[in-house]
Amino acid sequence: MRGRGWRTAGVVLGVAVLGAGCTGDHDGRFRAGAGDVGDPYVRGAGNAGYDVDHYALKVRYDPAGKRLTGQATVAATATSGLSRFNLDLAGLTVDRVRVDSAPAKHRRDGNELVVTPAHGLPAGKRFTVEVAYGGVPRPLSSELGDGGFQATGDGAIALGQPQSASTWFPVNDHPSDKATYDVEVTVPDGLAALSNGVPGGRTSQDGWTTWRWSEGSPMASYLATLVIGHYRVSTGTHAGKPLVTAVAAGLPPDGPAAAALARTGEIADFLADRFGPYPFDAYGGIAVADERISYALETQTRPVYGPGFFRDGRPNTEVVAHELAHQWFGDSVSLSRWRDIWLNEGFATYAEWLWNEHDGVRSAARAFADRYAVTDWTKPSVDPGRAAMFGDAVYQRGALAVHALRRAVGDETFFRILRGWLAERRDATATTADFVGYAERVAGRPLRPLFDAWLAGATAPALP
Repeated sequence: MRGRGWRTAGVVLGVAVLGAGCTGDHDGRFRAGAGDVGDPYVRGAGNAGYDVDHYALKVRYDPAGKRLTGQATVAATATSGLSRFNLDLAGLTVDRVRVDSAPAKHRRDGNELVVTPAHGLPAGKRFTVEVAYGGVPRPLSSELGDGGFQATGDGAIALGQPQSASTWFPVNDHPSDKATYDVEVTVPDGLAALSNGVPGGRTSQDGWTTWRWSEGSPMASYLATLVIGHYRVSTGTHAGKPLVTAVAAGLPPDGPAAAALARTGEIADFLADRFGPYPFDAYGGIAVADERISYALETQTRPVYGPGFFRDGRPNTEVVAHELAHQWFGDSVSLSRWRDIWLNEGFATYAEWLWNEHDGVRSAARAFADRYAVTDWTKPSVDPGRAAMFGDAVYQRGALAVHALRRAVGDETFFRILRGWLAERRDATATTADFVGYAERVAGRPLRPLFDAWLAGATAPALP
């Protein structure tokens, strides 16, 4: 994620809480799953007791009434015996829930949907949840800003970090539970409906068009997006994979946003030379015109860029480099907990430095020296606190730590660490400790003191 103007700004299963029991409540094999994954940066988000494998979403959106109707089918595996479980779902009305095709009881508890199946779900059991729902979606508001579904004049934008998915479908809304997705979006003829992954067949009937998208690699829920409206959509291929870009009709057709997105394939190839093969089955990007989107976000396979990045009239390719770097750091290898967000943003910021050097703007060494001179070392990169999770310490100090590692181990070992890490952890999640341990193993030397100093020390560390 990149904040505008160099500022750094986000049917499923959950576990339940209180409520009437099912048959398994009095059986020692089953208990209610927790309705909170326990991440203090996103209190109340995520659930425990199961692992989601796949979301199949069918939604219909009418911009005239700002109403969304949806049908979500979630395939998951119970990780403990469950008598009840939760889904994260903010604001929308649930009409019907079925678990393994049987009617299930359900009730609301704030932004939680508590589901009680007809029978307990044993640990290890694969099961499906079907949820029929609808209403007028609203964004989630917090001290970090509004995230999630926002109506626009001609459609909608569903986008946000660290949370957004629960505003438009039932979900286990935490990056520790990644899943694959199939998305069908039906909108009035003439509007585009864009989402993640590989485009599928498009059909029209009775004045409505259904757009289909499929993301076959596991994806964190906050990376799921839905963008509806008047867009100039370009579809092609790059490196044998579909490349879909879209520019809002309100932006100039030959303007800087279109020019920047046109370099998506080139920039992805540059990053692949340094990080290893591009990790997904599609490329792309979406430039929106809505001023409420004051950031860019690494929505998987198809980053979304706010209009502020292109206001000065030049193609801002460094923000494209930042969001494409996230396809490796943050999307393919995702966070286990939000306290380690520097693993996403520090590496994506460093990718900007690498791209700017390649593009003749400024060397990575110069970027490092300039940032080192002005860094506030009292603010940590690791566990910065919820209010500072999109602050300079995460992005810029995080990038300083990456370059310090490079200087300490040398280029050959440094890029071997990055490529090996991304290959080993592909489609999975990780922590800071995981990365430090891997880097030490490849480098063959202790590196924890270096990372402690550059990520968390309260004074300027010595240059390696």
